[in-house]
Amino acid sequence: MHRLKQYRGELMLSLCAVIWGTALVPQKLGTLYLGPFSFGAARFLTGAVIFFPLSLILKRVGHEGRNPFLRKDLVIGGGLCGIAMFLGAYFQQLGLADTTVGKTGFITAMYIVIIPLIGLFFHRKTELMTWVSIALAAVGLYFLCMSEHFSVSKGDFYVFIGSLFWAIQITLVDTYSKKTNSLELVPVEFLVAGVLSLFCAFQMESPNLSAVTKSIGPILYTGIMVVGVAYTFQALGQKTVSPAIAGLIFSTESLFGVISGALLFQEAMSPREIFGCVLMFSALVLSQIKLPSIRKSEEEKAKASQPEKNKVKTGKQYETPSFKT
Repeated sequence: MHRLKQYRGELMLSLCAVIWGTALVPQKLGTLYLGPFSFGAARFLTGAVIFFPLSLILKRVGHEGRNPFLRKDLVIGGGLCGIAMFLGAYFQQLGLADTTVGKTGFITAMYIVIIPLIGLFFHRKTELMTWVSIALAAVGLYFLCMSEHFSVSKGDFYVFIGSLFWAIQITLVDTYSKKTNSLELVPVEFLVAGVLSLFCAFQMESPNLSAVTKSIGPILYTGIMVVGVAYTFQALGQKTVSPAIAGLIFSTESLFGVISGALLFQEAMSPREIFGCVLMFSALVLSQIKLPSIRKSEEEKAKASQPEKNKVKTGKQYETPSFKT
């Protein structure tokens, strides 16, 4: 039981990957009846309605009674995460209408190698292995999406744009889940994404009750499992799991997407596309590997940066205390 608790964050993120990968199937079904904005509004608002009262209960159990909407970090973080989620979901749903579930899973997982590129804007060091992974992923993406006539389908292109926004969303969650209570951040994120989707649905689409009724199964599954459960696990899990391990776990989403698409839609890939998938998955794994020299350098840097006040005097020597996490 103690070991299970120790790896609770990793287990939460693993469930995220399973849910996200398999959820591409009901999302694909949803494209038959609803536009991407309408489907997004239905599932995000469903997730918000389900999770909000649950978050209040969990907060009361944890004896946290502060008003979540009065804190600057929560409002800004929830708003930014919600906007990124809204755009990521829109482009992914738009692309799913014109491409397969399996390809969507692998293209979406590109956010794993896009995240380090985002870090460049914040002056974060990018390692050599990361650049190798990005180059390998680009080649894999070429074989997966580029046809023999050197053209890319609209669906693949839209899904790739969505992966850019998923990379931004994960980066924002990693930042603001450490500044706020995740049980407060998540419902604000859902609400922002849902309201934006609803506004755009009435402006650009023609949603109707009949279409919503026909899509009730996909809406409930994605609203409860993807929005209510998976994104909650993401926010909670990323609090205790390093970004490198989180990225490696999230990369398995692509495999679950391929498996679910093959089982339920009988989707099959050409040898060229399979080769592209192999290259991309190899890139996703490599992007999370650090060379021993780099890892040692980081450990020495972290040890050297520990403040003197955290050292405990014992006789004539000073020892740095260790804390169990």
